[in-house]
Amino acid sequence: MSTTTTTTEEQIKLLEEQLTQLKQQQQEEDEKKKKKKAGKGKGGMIALEPVAGTRDFPPEDMRLRQWLFSKFHAVAKSYGFEEYDAPILESEELYKRKGGEEITQQMYHFKDRSGQAVALRPEMTPTLARLILQQGKALLLPVKWYSIPQCWRFETTTRGRKREHYQWNMDIWGIQQSSAEAELLGAIVALFQSVGLTKQDVGIKISSRKVLQSVLDKLAVPQEIFAETCVIIDKLDKLEEEEVLSQLSQLGLSHETGKQILEHMAIKNIAELEQALGAEHEAVKDLRLVFELAKGYGYDEWLIFDASIVRGLSYYTGVVFEAFARQGELQRAICGGGRYDRILSTYGSKRDVPACGFGFGDCVILEILRDKNLIPQDVTKHVINDLVIPFNEQMRSAACSIVAQLREAGRVADVYLGNPKKIGTAFSYADRIGADRAILIAPDEWQQDKVNIKYLRLGSGAKEDQVQYTVPKEDILTFVPPQEQQQQ
Repeated sequence: MSTTTTTTEEQIKLLEEQLTQLKQQQQEEDEKKKKKKAGKGKGGMIALEPVAGTRDFPPEDMRLRQWLFSKFHAVAKSYGFEEYDAPILESEELYKRKGGEEITQQMYHFKDRSGQAVALRPEMTPTLARLILQQGKALLLPVKWYSIPQCWRFETTTRGRKREHYQWNMDIWGIQQSSAEAELLGAIVALFQSVGLTKQDVGIKISSRKVLQSVLDKLAVPQEIFAETCVIIDKLDKLEEEEVLSQLSQLGLSHETGKQILEHMAIKNIAELEQALGAEHEAVKDLRLVFELAKGYGYDEWLIFDASIVRGLSYYTGVVFEAFARQGELQRAICGGGRYDRILSTYGSKRDVPACGFGFGDCVILEILRDKNLIPQDVTKHVINDLVIPFNEQMRSAACSIVAQLREAGRVADVYLGNPKKIGTAFSYADRIGADRAILIAPDEWQQDKVNIKYLRLGSGAKEDQVQYTVPKEDILTFVPPQEQQQQ
């Protein structure tokens, strides 16, 4: 009987394959359970739940999403950024990178009918790099662009983490100094402030990839495993130290080397970093400039130096950062980003352009705002100024003329499309949709060039004759009830 010797490397590879299979099996089981739960009902009715990990946006949720997006737009524009967009479907090749990144393993990808390998974008930065390359030398630098793309990743869903999400991206191209990162960090803080969060609620951890690179160089760690090492170090806040050391050992690093790496990653202030690397080290100078400019901007107290912040994406080359919640249940990163100066050459360009940026997802921030009751109550309300009600079908044309007049004046106005014979139902509908006024177009009053206006939001204590008025139709935009006149 012959004996086959299995190398340590083969054993590790076999274990990794088994773990991957187990994860896939678990995900498949979870999917089956969700499909069964959301399966067909009586009479063969279709499943009513969205695909696992995705979201529906009925009007109330859509208003909340648009409110958050309006904050993204306002901050970006106030910082002088221009908006761009691109197709959600990209060539799969755009995202293929080495380094063990989870993001490249979580893509929704397939071949289209022409046989081209395509993917739903898992992130926006590669698309932006493609656009920059497309512009070529005609592009005026520096570039300050932003977008709010929808991104797709097949990953385990938890509170604040979905398989589809929207992500506010802001990027600056053409600036070598970390003054660009300081500008981006200022925008993040401005967003937090605009939604009511303070430096007691959230903070931003910051470091530089050059710190870890310097440590690995001193320890003679091969450059070819740098990206994979970053992916493992990026899990320090999620895994026990022994598990991190175990994963580093699987890359071929000794236990002692792993311990030394973690010791350097435990540095918590710039002074200690300077002692470890020297005052003239690029990472030290970059970070000192960021903190100096942050003080000038007025947000330095939001920043925390943390050497263990490296970010999991392989293309980062310098300053990196993550925003996090200081309180509450959600301890995941709210947003993150950093410098990626060499991304263009990975796509075949003969020259690189310095660049940095961040991605800020919509899921986590909304959960945090809900926990802190910071979402304004009126955000999800349907705003209707006037509902115009025709007394009967013969008065519908007249009602439409009033609606047109109101809309032209800038008011949010609608005409009641239901059965006009049921006037009580029409007024009840006006109240339920939150209209400020219900305007009845009746034959007798219309012949006198008048309309009936009922004010629905003057308070529960007001009597019927105090909220309903007959006014000339030319005064429909200017009439103010006595109660409001008194308040003024």
